[in-house]
Amino acid sequence: MKENFSGYAALLLACGAAMGLTAALGYAFIPWLHKLKFGQTILDIGPSWHKHKQGIPTMGGVMFIIGIPLALVITFATNALRGGNLFTAQAGAHRLYYPDLPGGGYTTKLVAGLLMALLFALMGFLDDYTKVVKKQNKGLSVSQKSLMQIVISFGYLVTLLLSMQGKPYTLVPFLGVVTMPSWLFLIFGFAVLYCATNAVNFTDGVDGLCSSVTVTAAAALAVIAVMRGMFGAGAMAAALAGGCAGFLVWNRNPAKVIMGDTGSMFLGGLLVAICFALDCPVILLLVGLIYVIEGLSDVLQIGYFKMTHGKRIFKMAPIHHHYEMSGWSEKKIVAVFTLVNALGAATGVAAVWFGLKLFVVS
Repeated sequence: MKENFSGYAALLLACGAAMGLTAALGYAFIPWLHKLKFGQTILDIGPSWHKHKQGIPTMGGVMFIIGIPLALVITFATNALRGGNLFTAQAGAHRLYYPDLPGGGYTTKLVAGLLMALLFALMGFLDDYTKVVKKQNKGLSVSQKSLMQIVISFGYLVTLLLSMQGKPYTLVPFLGVVTMPSWLFLIFGFAVLYCATNAVNFTDGVDGLCSSVTVTAAAALAVIAVMRGMFGAGAMAAALAGGCAGFLVWNRNPAKVIMGDTGSMFLGGLLVAICFALDCPVILLLVGLIYVIEGLSDVLQIGYFKMTHGKRIFKMAPIHHHYEMSGWSEKKIVAVFTLVNALGAATGVAAVWFGLKLFVVS
């Protein structure tokens, strides 16, 4: 009971510390961004109704990129002083704990995952910085972004592969433990990382949208972590939820700061890292339902446009812009999209509970 209480307290501490640190950083960081004139530039091909956002400070994601890791350091250190160990998965009653999984590497998944997210944040920062300096929304070239994504993704995945002793696996609800050859794990992992980071980036187009959606996704992952007895991953998910909630203090409509690619790439990377730490990356399809919808809307729009030589499915993609052009306010879009993702996240939690409990041996 003491160990359980310590784990639950760690989640609360991680969430609260990340929220408080991120929100507090806004008081110093946003005026500093104004002083540096790191304002967003709205491209002519972008939504014309976003012209009023010209000059709003971008790169605000640095606030939770600092707040979340600091909160995790505080949480893990405090837990260790109380005799706990968040780097160890804990078996217990009513938990989806697998004592005989092939490979291992839980600690590596946590540490390497956070490092990977920070590297994606650095990539986003370089992109944002290029936009600010050149006063345009082009940023890094497609080839530059792709090369950096490949290097970061495969560096992370190879680290996981080595930590699992060359025996990669994943958990799939209602299928159980699925093992795969190393080459397939690398391809699968890269597809998850590439799609997720870009989809989260697409979601950052309306004040407070990406932050709000991520709160629901992270909260669901924290619940799944508790069900699996993985309080380290749970603390990471709780800190992510808290950091995004703290950022909403400044990012909700009308936004005083924008997270930029710096923030959205970090969020995408950290979400994937938590899912891999939980051994179940496929669950992101449900807990991040809005990311999937946003990403697919953009892919479908581009594909249909090319196939029909100029016709469109949506008025504008990603899909939140379609609803903007249909007369929805930004606040309505955030409310509806967050609710939809919360429903997807709840479905994801249920899928893990019922879909993995079938395979747990007491």
